[in-house]
Amino acid sequence: MQLQALKAGILSSLLLVAVATSVSAVAAAGFTTDQPQVQAFINMMVDKHGFEEEQLVRVFEQAQHREDILELMRKPAEKRLEWYEYRKIFLTPARIEGGVNFWKENADSLLKASAAFAVDPQIIVAIIGVETRYGSNTGRHRVLDALSTLAFDYPPRSEFFTGELEQYLILAREENIDVVETTGSYAGAMGYGQFIPSSYRNYAVDFDADGKRDLWNSKMDIIGSVANYFKQHGWILDAPVAVRAAVEGDDYLPVLELGYEPNTVLDALRHDGITPLKPMPDELVAALLSLEQQDGPEYWLVFNNFYTITRYNHSPLYAMAAYQLSEEIREAYEQSPHFSE
Repeated sequence: MQLQALKAGILSSLLLVAVATSVSAVAAAGFTTDQPQVQAFINMMVDKHGFEEEQLVRVFEQAQHREDILELMRKPAEKRLEWYEYRKIFLTPARIEGGVNFWKENADSLLKASAAFAVDPQIIVAIIGVETRYGSNTGRHRVLDALSTLAFDYPPRSEFFTGELEQYLILAREENIDVVETTGSYAGAMGYGQFIPSSYRNYAVDFDADGKRDLWNSKMDIIGSVANYFKQHGWILDAPVAVRAAVEGDDYLPVLELGYEPNTVLDALRHDGITPLKPMPDELVAALLSLEQQDGPEYWLVFNNFYTITRYNHSPLYAMAAYQLSEEIREAYEQSPHFSE
Protein backbone atom coordinates (compact mmCIF):
# COMPACT_ATOMS: atom_id res chain seq x y z
CA MET A 1 0.00 0.00 0.00
CA GLN A 2 2.82 2.40 0.82
CA LEU A 3 4.51 1.70 -2.54
CA GLN A 4 1.18 2.23 -4.33
CA ALA A 5 0.62 5.50 -2.48
CA LEU A 6 4.16 6.61 -3.31
CA LYS A 7 3.62 5.84 -7.01
CA ALA A 8 0.30 7.73 -6.95
CA GLY A 9 1.99 10.69 -5.28
CA ILE A 10 4.77 10.75 -7.86
CA LEU A 11 2.25 10.53 -10.72
CA SER A 12 0.19 13.34 -9.19
CA SER A 13 3.30 15.51 -8.86
CA LEU A 14 4.29 14.84 -12.46
CA LEU A 15 0.80 15.79 -13.64
CA LEU A 16 0.94 19.03 -11.63
CA VAL A 17 4.33 19.86 -13.16
CA ALA A 18 2.99 19.10 -16.63
CA VAL A 19 -0.07 21.30 -16.09
CA ALA A 20 2.05 24.12 -14.65
CA THR A 21 4.45 23.88 -17.57
CA SER A 22 1.56 23.93 -20.02
CA VAL A 23 -0.03 26.97 -18.32
CA SER A 24 3.35 28.73 -18.24
CA ALA A 25 3.88 28.04 -21.93
CA VAL A 26 0.45 29.47 -22.77
CA ALA A 27 1.06 32.55 -20.60
CA ALA A 28 4.44 33.12 -22.22
CA ALA A 29 3.14 32.69 -25.76
CA GLY A 30 3.51 35.78 -27.90
CA PHE A 31 0.95 37.47 -30.12
CA THR A 32 1.20 36.13 -33.67
CA THR A 33 -0.05 37.01 -37.12
CA ASP A 34 -2.43 34.04 -36.85
CA GLN A 35 -4.54 36.43 -34.78
CA PRO A 36 -6.42 38.66 -37.24
CA GLN A 37 -6.35 41.74 -35.01
CA VAL A 38 -2.57 41.46 -34.62
CA GLN A 39 -2.00 41.16 -38.35
CA ALA A 40 -4.36 44.06 -39.02
CA PHE A 41 -2.49 46.20 -36.50
CA ILE A 42 0.88 45.33 -38.04
CA ASN A 43 -0.44 46.16 -41.51
CA MET A 44 -1.64 49.52 -40.25
CA MET A 45 1.73 50.34 -38.66
CA VAL A 46 3.53 49.42 -41.88
CA ASP A 47 1.21 51.40 -44.15
CA LYS A 48 0.67 54.43 -41.90
CA HIS A 49 4.01 54.81 -40.14
CA GLY A 50 6.57 52.99 -42.28
CA PHE A 51 7.48 50.21 -39.86
CA GLU A 52 8.97 46.98 -41.18
CA GLU A 53 6.56 44.05 -41.00
CA GLU A 54 9.19 41.48 -40.02
CA GLN A 55 10.42 43.72 -37.22
CA LEU A 56 6.91 44.05 -35.76
CA VAL A 57 6.26 40.32 -36.08
CA ARG A 58 9.37 39.69 -33.97
CA VAL A 59 8.31 42.31 -31.44
CA PHE A 60 4.84 40.83 -30.92
CA GLU A 61 6.21 37.30 -30.68
CA GLN A 62 7.97 38.55 -27.53
CA ALA A 63 4.85 40.16 -26.09
CA GLN A 64 2.88 38.15 -23.53
CA HIS A 65 -0.81 38.00 -22.77
CA ARG A 66 -1.19 39.01 -19.12
CA GLU A 67 -4.33 37.86 -17.36
CA ASP A 68 -3.27 39.72 -14.18
CA ILE A 69 -3.37 42.99 -16.12
CA LEU A 70 -6.96 42.29 -17.18
CA GLU A 71 -7.89 41.66 -13.55
CA LEU A 72 -6.32 44.94 -12.46
CA MET A 73 -8.19 46.82 -15.19
CA ARG A 74 -11.49 45.43 -13.93
CA LYS A 75 -11.10 46.72 -10.35
CA PRO A 76 -9.13 49.98 -10.04
CA ALA A 77 -8.98 51.52 -6.56
CA GLU A 78 -10.92 54.59 -7.70
CA LYS A 79 -13.97 52.41 -8.42
CA ARG A 80 -13.92 50.05 -5.45
CA LEU A 81 -12.99 52.36 -2.54
CA GLU A 82 -14.90 55.13 -0.80
CA TRP A 83 -13.18 58.48 -0.32
CA TYR A 84 -12.20 57.87 3.31
CA GLU A 85 -10.51 54.60 2.25
CA TYR A 86 -8.89 56.03 -0.87
CA ARG A 87 -7.52 59.08 0.97
CA LYS A 88 -5.56 56.90 3.39
CA ILE A 89 -3.45 55.53 0.55
CA PHE A 90 -1.97 58.92 -0.35
CA LEU A 91 -2.27 61.23 2.64
CA THR A 92 0.44 59.59 4.72
CA PRO A 93 3.36 61.07 6.67
CA ALA A 94 5.82 59.17 4.46
CA ARG A 95 4.38 60.57 1.24
CA ILE A 96 4.27 64.09 2.65
CA GLU A 97 7.86 63.85 3.90
CA GLY A 98 8.88 62.36 0.56
CA GLY A 99 7.32 65.34 -1.18
CA VAL A 100 9.19 67.81 0.98
CA ASN A 101 12.47 66.02 0.28
CA PHE A 102 11.76 65.86 -3.46
CA TRP A 103 11.01 69.60 -3.44
CA LYS A 104 14.23 70.37 -1.59
CA GLU A 105 16.32 68.22 -3.92
CA ASN A 106 14.76 69.72 -7.05
CA ALA A 107 13.95 73.25 -5.90
CA ASP A 108 15.68 74.97 -8.82
CA SER A 109 13.96 72.81 -11.44
CA LEU A 110 10.57 73.30 -9.78
CA LEU A 111 11.10 77.06 -9.66
CA LYS A 112 12.03 77.13 -13.34
CA ALA A 113 9.10 74.93 -14.32
CA SER A 114 6.65 76.99 -12.30
CA ALA A 115 7.88 80.15 -14.01
CA ALA A 116 7.97 78.62 -17.50
CA PHE A 117 4.56 76.91 -17.38
CA ALA A 118 2.66 78.97 -14.77
CA VAL A 119 1.92 75.92 -12.62
CA ASP A 120 2.19 75.83 -8.83
CA PRO A 121 5.16 73.70 -7.71
CA GLN A 122 3.24 71.83 -4.99
CA ILE A 123 0.87 70.22 -7.50
CA ILE A 124 3.81 69.08 -9.65
CA VAL A 125 5.39 67.43 -6.61
CA ALA A 126 2.10 65.90 -5.45
CA ILE A 127 1.34 64.32 -8.83
CA ILE A 128 4.76 62.64 -8.88
CA GLY A 129 4.14 61.51 -5.30
CA VAL A 130 0.71 60.07 -6.04
CA GLU A 131 1.83 58.37 -9.23
CA THR A 132 5.11 56.73 -8.25
CA ARG A 133 6.10 57.83 -4.73
CA TYR A 134 8.68 60.19 -6.24
CA GLY A 135 10.04 57.62 -8.65
CA SER A 136 10.40 54.70 -6.24
CA ASN A 137 7.73 52.66 -8.07
CA THR A 138 7.46 53.42 -11.78
CA GLY A 139 5.83 50.06 -12.60
CA ARG A 140 6.86 46.44 -12.97
CA HIS A 141 4.85 45.44 -16.05
CA ARG A 142 6.42 45.43 -19.48
CA VAL A 143 4.66 48.17 -21.42
CA LEU A 144 4.52 46.01 -24.53
CA ASP A 145 2.75 43.22 -22.62
CA ALA A 146 0.28 45.62 -21.00
CA LEU A 147 -0.69 47.47 -24.16
CA SER A 148 -0.81 44.35 -26.33
CA THR A 149 -3.02 42.53 -23.82
CA LEU A 150 -5.37 45.49 -23.50
CA ALA A 151 -5.44 46.24 -27.22
CA PHE A 152 -6.04 42.70 -28.42
CA ASP A 153 -7.72 40.95 -25.47
CA TYR A 154 -9.76 43.59 -23.63
CA PRO A 155 -12.80 44.44 -25.80
CA PRO A 156 -14.29 47.13 -23.51
CA ARG A 157 -11.34 49.47 -24.21
CA SER A 158 -9.66 47.81 -27.16
CA GLU A 159 -9.94 50.89 -29.38
CA PHE A 160 -8.31 53.17 -26.83
CA PHE A 161 -5.43 50.82 -26.07
CA THR A 162 -4.86 49.99 -29.72
CA GLY A 163 -4.26 53.71 -30.16
CA GLU A 164 -1.88 53.73 -27.21
CA LEU A 165 0.00 50.72 -28.59
CA GLU A 166 0.37 52.61 -31.87
CA GLN A 167 1.68 55.65 -29.99
CA TYR A 168 4.05 53.49 -27.93
CA LEU A 169 5.75 51.99 -30.98
CA ILE A 170 6.19 55.44 -32.50
CA LEU A 171 7.48 56.81 -29.18
CA ALA A 172 9.99 53.97 -28.84
CA ARG A 173 11.31 54.78 -32.31
CA GLU A 174 11.46 58.53 -31.65
CA GLU A 175 13.06 58.40 -28.21
CA ASN A 176 15.17 55.24 -28.67
CA ILE A 177 13.23 53.40 -25.95
CA ASP A 178 13.61 49.62 -25.62
CA VAL A 179 10.23 48.59 -27.02
CA VAL A 180 10.25 45.11 -25.44
CA GLU A 181 11.82 45.55 -22.00
CA THR A 182 10.58 49.00 -20.92
CA THR A 183 8.36 48.71 -17.83
CA GLY A 184 5.46 50.75 -16.53
CA SER A 185 2.00 50.43 -15.01
CA TYR A 186 -0.60 47.79 -15.84
CA ALA A 187 -2.18 50.36 -18.20
CA GLY A 188 1.08 51.12 -20.00
CA ALA A 189 1.94 54.39 -18.21
CA MET A 190 5.63 55.26 -17.89
CA GLY A 191 8.17 57.19 -15.87
CA TYR A 192 7.91 59.25 -12.69
CA GLY A 193 4.73 60.95 -13.85
CA GLN A 194 3.17 57.82 -15.40
CA PHE A 195 2.53 59.23 -18.87
CA ILE A 196 0.67 56.95 -21.24
CA PRO A 197 2.32 56.88 -24.69
CA SER A 198 0.08 59.52 -26.30
CA SER A 199 0.66 61.88 -23.37
CA TYR A 200 4.39 61.20 -23.51
CA ARG A 201 4.48 62.16 -27.20
CA ASN A 202 2.18 65.19 -26.81
CA TYR A 203 3.21 66.71 -23.48
CA ALA A 204 6.66 65.49 -22.44
CA VAL A 205 9.33 68.17 -22.82
CA ASP A 206 13.12 68.18 -23.05
CA PHE A 207 13.41 70.62 -20.15
CA ASP A 208 17.12 69.99 -19.61
CA ALA A 209 17.80 70.56 -23.34
CA ASP A 210 19.92 67.42 -23.81
CA GLY A 211 18.07 66.33 -26.96
CA LYS A 212 15.96 63.62 -25.30
CA ARG A 213 12.71 63.58 -23.35
CA ASP A 214 13.56 61.23 -20.50
CA LEU A 215 10.83 60.65 -17.92
CA TRP A 216 12.83 58.08 -15.94
CA ASN A 217 16.23 59.66 -15.35
CA SER A 218 16.02 63.42 -15.94
CA LYS A 219 14.35 65.19 -13.02
CA MET A 220 14.17 68.37 -15.10
CA ASP A 221 12.34 66.58 -17.92
CA ILE A 222 10.02 64.87 -15.41
CA ILE A 223 9.14 68.10 -13.61
CA GLY A 224 8.84 70.14 -16.82
CA SER A 225 6.65 67.50 -18.46
CA VAL A 226 4.15 67.34 -15.59
CA ALA A 227 4.05 71.13 -15.54
CA ASN A 228 3.50 71.30 -19.29
CA TYR A 229 0.68 68.75 -19.05
CA PHE A 230 -1.08 70.92 -16.51
CA LYS A 231 -0.50 74.09 -18.50
CA GLN A 232 -1.91 72.52 -21.66
CA HIS A 233 -5.00 71.40 -19.75
CA GLY A 234 -5.82 74.81 -18.33
CA TRP A 235 -4.12 75.16 -14.94
CA ILE A 236 -4.21 78.73 -13.55
CA LEU A 237 -1.29 79.75 -11.32
CA ASP A 238 -2.25 80.60 -7.72
CA ALA A 239 -5.95 79.99 -8.41
CA PRO A 240 -8.09 78.01 -5.93
CA VAL A 241 -8.58 74.29 -6.39
CA ALA A 242 -11.29 73.32 -3.90
CA VAL A 243 -12.93 74.50 -0.70
CA ARG A 244 -15.14 72.72 1.84
CA ALA A 245 -18.80 73.66 1.65
CA ALA A 246 -21.94 73.42 3.78
CA VAL A 247 -25.32 72.55 2.27
CA GLU A 248 -28.87 73.04 3.49
CA GLY A 249 -32.29 72.25 2.12
CA ASP A 250 -32.71 70.12 -1.02
CA ASP A 251 -31.91 72.59 -3.80
CA TYR A 252 -28.27 71.51 -3.83
CA LEU A 253 -29.14 67.96 -4.96
CA PRO A 254 -29.64 68.79 -8.67
CA VAL A 255 -26.29 70.62 -8.61
CA LEU A 256 -24.54 67.37 -7.61
CA GLU A 257 -25.95 65.73 -10.73
CA LEU A 258 -24.10 68.24 -12.96
CA GLY A 259 -20.74 66.56 -12.32
CA TYR A 260 -17.38 67.95 -11.26
CA GLU A 261 -16.65 70.24 -14.22
CA PRO A 262 -17.25 73.83 -13.00
CA ASN A 263 -20.72 74.88 -14.15
CA THR A 264 -22.27 77.55 -11.93
CA VAL A 265 -21.08 80.83 -10.39
CA LEU A 266 -20.80 80.86 -6.61
CA ASP A 267 -23.39 83.59 -6.27
CA ALA A 268 -26.01 81.32 -7.84
CA LEU A 269 -24.87 78.33 -5.82
CA ARG A 270 -25.43 80.27 -2.61
CA HIS A 271 -29.11 80.56 -3.59
CA ASP A 272 -29.19 76.75 -3.83
CA GLY A 273 -28.16 76.45 -0.20
CA ILE A 274 -24.45 75.86 -0.91
CA THR A 275 -21.99 77.93 1.14
CA PRO A 276 -18.18 77.83 0.95
CA LEU A 277 -16.64 77.50 4.40
CA LYS A 278 -14.17 80.29 3.73
CA PRO A 279 -14.61 83.52 1.78
CA MET A 280 -14.51 83.09 -2.01
CA PRO A 281 -15.36 85.57 -4.82
CA ASP A 282 -18.98 85.36 -5.98
CA GLU A 283 -17.96 85.30 -9.66
CA LEU A 284 -15.94 82.08 -9.39
CA VAL A 285 -17.39 79.21 -11.39
CA ALA A 286 -17.62 75.99 -9.39
CA ALA A 287 -19.09 72.50 -9.19
CA LEU A 288 -20.37 70.69 -6.12
CA LEU A 289 -18.77 67.39 -5.14
CA SER A 290 -19.86 64.91 -2.47
CA LEU A 291 -17.22 62.64 -0.93
CA GLU A 292 -18.09 59.81 1.42
CA GLN A 293 -16.55 59.85 4.89
CA GLN A 294 -17.14 57.17 7.50
CA ASP A 295 -19.77 59.30 9.23
CA GLY A 296 -21.50 60.49 6.05
CA PRO A 297 -20.85 62.73 3.04
CA GLU A 298 -18.72 65.87 3.04
CA TYR A 299 -19.20 68.54 0.40
CA TRP A 300 -16.66 70.47 -1.62
CA LEU A 301 -16.85 73.27 -4.11
CA VAL A 302 -14.31 72.55 -6.84
CA PHE A 303 -12.93 74.97 -9.41
CA ASN A 304 -11.08 75.06 -12.72
CA ASN A 305 -7.80 73.77 -11.29
CA PHE A 306 -9.55 70.76 -9.76
CA TYR A 307 -10.99 69.90 -13.15
CA THR A 308 -7.49 70.24 -14.63
CA ILE A 309 -6.23 67.58 -12.21
CA THR A 310 -8.98 65.26 -13.46
CA ARG A 311 -7.52 65.58 -16.97
CA TYR A 312 -4.50 63.70 -15.57
CA ASN A 313 -6.74 61.02 -14.05
CA HIS A 314 -10.49 61.29 -14.52
CA SER A 315 -11.36 60.19 -11.00
CA PRO A 316 -12.49 62.99 -8.63
CA LEU A 317 -11.09 60.88 -5.78
CA TYR A 318 -7.67 61.03 -7.44
CA ALA A 319 -7.95 64.77 -7.97
CA MET A 320 -8.92 65.45 -4.36
CA ALA A 321 -6.14 63.21 -3.04
CA ALA A 322 -3.58 64.99 -5.23
CA TYR A 323 -4.87 68.41 -4.15
CA GLN A 324 -4.88 67.61 -0.44
CA LEU A 325 -1.45 66.01 -0.66
CA SER A 326 -0.14 69.11 -2.47
CA GLU A 327 -1.39 71.34 0.33
CA GLU A 328 0.16 69.15 3.02
CA ILE A 329 3.49 69.13 1.16
CA ARG A 330 3.42 72.90 0.64
CA GLU A 331 2.73 73.60 4.30
CA ALA A 332 5.44 71.19 5.47
CA TYR A 333 7.94 72.56 2.96
CA GLU A 334 7.28 76.16 3.98
CA GLN A 335 7.73 75.26 7.64
CA SER A 336 11.01 73.47 7.03
CA PRO A 337 14.34 75.24 7.78
CA HIS A 338 15.30 74.90 4.11
CA PHE A 339 12.46 77.18 3.03
CA SER A 340 13.83 80.25 4.79
CA GLU A 341 17.36 79.83 3.48
